[in-house]
Amino acid sequence: MKAAAGTLLGLAVASAAFAHDFWIEPSNFRPRVGEEISLALRVGQDFRGDPVPRDDRRIIGFGLVDVSGTTPVGGLPATDPAGLVKIAQPGWNIVAYRSSRSPLKLEPAKFEQYLAEEGLDRILAVRKQRGHMDRPGNEVFSRCAKSLLAVPPLDKGFDRIIGLTLELVPETSPAAPAARGGFRVQLLYEGKPLEGALVVALPQAQPDRKLRARTGRDGRATLTLDRGVWLVKAVHMIPAPPETGAEWESLWASLTFEIP
Repeated sequence: MKAAAGTLLGLAVASAAFAHDFWIEPSNFRPRVGEEISLALRVGQDFRGDPVPRDDRRIIGFGLVDVSGTTPVGGLPATDPAGLVKIAQPGWNIVAYRSSRSPLKLEPAKFEQYLAEEGLDRILAVRKQRGHMDRPGNEVFSRCAKSLLAVPPLDKGFDRIIGLTLELVPETSPAAPAARGGFRVQLLYEGKPLEGALVVALPQAQPDRKLRARTGRDGRATLTLDRGVWLVKAVHMIPAPPETGAEWESLWASLTFEIP
């Protein structure tokens, strides 16, 4: 058991070293009241990920939000899935996860590639302006992940704002017919709309088919989705606080859901 947990943790650390995507993968996106579901944490690329065992030292918040409030997600240390929760209320339930900071250093070419892939053009421009393109990337990063659970009967609540530092807020219900056309999300940073960020959507069935859109002044982006399980993600980078010893801080937001 300990050896298995150590292996899982090693996989997670190895994947995290390349600053890949992070998301919540529930055992069921459409559970019933009274059903217990597992919540796996995944880190990887193109919606293919390695397990992230539960590590309470890195968890700032991990909870299930419904109409009655927030229920902490329980789980055993160093295990996958990272959490178990029992559905108590009908309607839209939202799983939210917030991690602490982790350090990351990348050689110059890999850091530049990562900035380009995540649409962080502003940071690329700053590095070029400062003549830092040959410098390694020195950053701290943290995760802001959400997952939508549709518990019938459904009502409002899919667009509930949780208060994550960087948060993707759906403004179209995944259960509505409109979701298979123009699915709109708003990206908030510290509660305010974030302009110019790259939002990427990946379908689990065809993860190589990525859909991209930039947020407008209102922080909103619209994506044309179809049926299936989706991962929507965005990254924001800012100067790191001096106490971190890093040059940059990145925040990674993700949202998983199913369109029936």
